[in-house]
Amino acid sequence: MRGASGESLAAAREALAALTSVPTTDVTALSDDLAAIAGLFGREISLRRLLTDPARSGDQRAALATELLTGKVGGGAVDLVAGVVRSRWSQPRDLAEAIDELAVEAELALAERAGSLDAVEDDLFRFGRILASEPELANGLSERTPSVQRTGLVDSLLAGKASPSALRLIHRVVANQRGESVLTGVERLGAIAAAHRERITALVTAVVPLTEAQRERLTAILARSYGKQVRLNVELDPSLIGGMTIRIGDDIIDGSLATRLAEASRGFAA
Repeated sequence: MRGASGESLAAAREALAALTSVPTTDVTALSDDLAAIAGLFGREISLRRLLTDPARSGDQRAALATELLTGKVGGGAVDLVAGVVRSRWSQPRDLAEAIDELAVEAELALAERAGSLDAVEDDLFRFGRILASEPELANGLSERTPSVQRTGLVDSLLAGKASPSALRLIHRVVANQRGESVLTGVERLGAIAAAHRERITALVTAVVPLTEAQRERLTAILARSYGKQVRLNVELDPSLIGGMTIRIGDDIIDGSLATRLAEASRGFAA
């Protein structure tokens, strides 16, 4: 998000961080409440337009949100969302997307409190790789399948294997797809999880597992290049023959032997 929406989301993240840092805050309930509110705002176009209407003052918008939500969700969620709608948003849909992101951030804060944030990131990454490699599974989790069946399928695959926070986040993506594929939704969760630590995630594809020394050296090089902490997710692909490829967002660094051979072959043919 850019402009007013980006500034408002940054302020909302700070308010959320302050709330989740209070030991007595029920962060699980807060995250669930925020997810429910995001779903409501996502479905109700007229409502999110009303709550982002620049013709109304911030206090008026906050009062409307408070009246709408009081008694339906917890007080922490009501106060947080009232503050969110008091801010300015570039376009109404940004409001629903921001609250959805806050719901994810709250769950990640819970995982961080439990010391399982790394496990959540790993679980999201692995599930994303499974979806990418098994189109039939991704099809079975699409909106064409009844919601109960979708969540049941996720449980059959991940219950007892994935961390509780990762499972709750994946359940939400599967149940409320917002016009995006499950794979896209899971990748979005992974990006939010990486940003939660103010670091980027690099997907490294190699022929053989990296040694600890190689991982440390590559992490240091990428961190210097991007100016952020870097988390490596490594998957194996024998078709590369040698070397590796690295994907960071839209950036692709291709150092595989297969690519170099293909380029050499094209040059020879020319």
